[in-house]
Amino acid sequence: MLSRAGSIGRTWRAVGLKYLAAVVLLAAALSGALVAFLVWDGQAHASGSVVGVSRGVEAGVYRVGGFAVVVERGGGFTLSVRHRSDPGRVLWGSLPGESFVSAARGDETVEQSRGHFFVEDEVDDPRPDQTIDSVGREGESLIIEGRLLNGGNGGVEYELSFSPVDEDRLRFEVEVGDPSYDRVYLTYASSPEERFFGFGAQYTYLDLKGHEVPIFIQEQGIGRGEQPITWAADWEADAGGTPYTSGASVPHYVTSEMRSLFLENYEYSSFDLRQEDRVRVEVFSSRVAGQILNGGTPSELIEQYTEYSGRMRQLPHWMLSGAVVGLQGGTERVIRLYGELESFDTPVAALWLQDWVGQRETSFGTQLWWNWELDENHYPGWDSLRERLEKDGVRLMTYIGPWFADDIDKTKTERNLFQEAAKRGYLVKDRDGRPYTVETTDFSAAFVDLSNPEARDWIKGVIKEELLGSGASGWMADFGEGLPYDAVLSSGADPKSYHNRYAEEWAEVNREAIREAGREGDVVFFNRSGFTKSPKYSTLFWLGDQLVDWDEHDGIKSAVTGLLSSGLSGYSLQHSDIGGYTAIDHPLLEYHRSKELLMRWTELAAFTTVFRTHEGNRPEVNHQVYSDEESLRHFSRLAKVYAAWEPYRRELVREAAERGLPVVRHPFIHYPEDSEVYGLEYQFMVGSEFMVAPVLDPGERSVEVYLPAGRWVHVWSGEGYGSPEAGVRVTVESPIGEPAVFYREGSSAGEDFRDELRAEGLL
Repeated sequence: MLSRAGSIGRTWRAVGLKYLAAVVLLAAALSGALVAFLVWDGQAHASGSVVGVSRGVEAGVYRVGGFAVVVERGGGFTLSVRHRSDPGRVLWGSLPGESFVSAARGDETVEQSRGHFFVEDEVDDPRPDQTIDSVGREGESLIIEGRLLNGGNGGVEYELSFSPVDEDRLRFEVEVGDPSYDRVYLTYASSPEERFFGFGAQYTYLDLKGHEVPIFIQEQGIGRGEQPITWAADWEADAGGTPYTSGASVPHYVTSEMRSLFLENYEYSSFDLRQEDRVRVEVFSSRVAGQILNGGTPSELIEQYTEYSGRMRQLPHWMLSGAVVGLQGGTERVIRLYGELESFDTPVAALWLQDWVGQRETSFGTQLWWNWELDENHYPGWDSLRERLEKDGVRLMTYIGPWFADDIDKTKTERNLFQEAAKRGYLVKDRDGRPYTVETTDFSAAFVDLSNPEARDWIKGVIKEELLGSGASGWMADFGEGLPYDAVLSSGADPKSYHNRYAEEWAEVNREAIREAGREGDVVFFNRSGFTKSPKYSTLFWLGDQLVDWDEHDGIKSAVTGLLSSGLSGYSLQHSDIGGYTAIDHPLLEYHRSKELLMRWTELAAFTTVFRTHEGNRPEVNHQVYSDEESLRHFSRLAKVYAAWEPYRRELVREAAERGLPVVRHPFIHYPEDSEVYGLEYQFMVGSEFMVAPVLDPGERSVEVYLPAGRWVHVWSGEGYGSPEAGVRVTVESPIGEPAVFYREGSSAGEDFRDELRAEGLL
């Protein structure tokens, strides 16, 4: 099997002219379907069979907590899991006569480049067939034992156990007796109509039925299938990515048939959903563990899942009160631009100054010095700036990552954190015992070894002394998805499984630092990388580095898909960079943020948890909110729109902390019985009360919206739409500044929002 994935956010180098020309011509000559096939090509696996069932194995119902494991022998052996609340509904079931556990030996070759990983797996000695030798109890658990065979030859023992976690969660575990069989496969039934949602932050496809989804976090990519940029990025730096690469993929899903399952493993895994009648899960381990969930609605299933993954705490009120404006360029420039925002009475919660450490120019654009201390040459009078903002109730936010550049060539450096960490042995090492440096753009950096308790304390000290000590009320806690697959960790942990765990550890370290400083309820950090339990630790997520474009792979549309998919997997407080991040400035390939794109992205962001701008990697070629008066006026208007629904936003943030439900929701969560909502890709609900359909194409001044059964009020006109009996599709005008937003008729949250808009003169 060949599994290939890769992407990049802040690390694409300038593409050579002649190579880029060749890429553009080649991309133009190929169809989109062929491009997608070449970027991503997995191989289907033939299923094995249940080739023998011991006479001692009796058909029947085996109770396991609130669940029932049903064994049937007639017409081909089957095993199914049901719940006593609805014994006729199968939550998980094997295919008649076909094996549901198989294994093989695997030998993966992993190439890595700047946070991108390419995995080629050679599988040997597959054991596709299985026997069922015994079914018995061990305490509260049900144990199924047998052998895995290849054409009847030999036999490798396996054990499958089911044990109750609570009334609605059933844990399963498969272990192969010979650990050299380090590829375990689970195969079970699906239906052709079943839709699969979740899997963490998935950007291109919301429904993953018909796809193979790799679960291995990494840089998400530049283009991710959009052409010709993906070809160009791959040609120069293997940085294009695929429709499945993500910095926050999660082995979890919810389906349209109210089935939900997740893995507890951290090793590389994949979910093959390409065949209509089955799911095939592969894990790079001889042991696979996970849980099957019971629930009658998507909300119930999300609640069950987030009991395991953890739920995000409430954000402080200041973070929800207005815009978080990303600015760069030093004290004088920041004061001037803040003054322009003030002149329009823009509600501002914070200024996010990621270049607090100073800036360097690279082939990718303007980047930071990866040495996490205040650059007082770049920001003279920092304390005075902070005090001035505090008088207006505006906070300062900064930036940090878990790695350090090893070539700090700048003036007035009090601490060289790379050298400091290297001297103490706090950096991840390579196999020769040296700090494992990873090339980014024009420089290299090394990760702090978070498996080392002393290194964790040290980086927490950096956070407390340098970030909190400088007066920051929050920061972007970037990266976390790039731990090398062949790294050497001080704890002796296997980097193959620690790779995905590292993102969780990075969030946990940030959380511990603010807790130890006594600032947990006040400070906000936001991550793009994550895995299953990251919501337990992170205070906020953002969707990473979208291209400054309109497309569905890596542009504004992918931000909507990412919001919806990650919300189903516990990332309840999620947002995006307004306007996107990645710009390309080349004579043959130009992606510059347009004024219209920025305005439409601003409208989208006004109905997400946090309303935050980013100037991008090349601010000089991107249209900015301060580029002209019309843009400033538009941004100020939408910041006021965002502020107008703050009371409801606080309510939803509290609900996220209590139940794990996302602020931004796919309509499927509230209307699972309406099959029309399954295909909705680019409209979303805010809580249960609002329906939003942003304009996501250039030149459009109207948008089609699907309104589920009920009456809905159009925010800007006050007109009622919809039918109590059935869902309807309507087309409404959506000029710049008035995105299509509806609320349920009679909703107090909707009526309060409209009253606030009227009071602010926005209607």
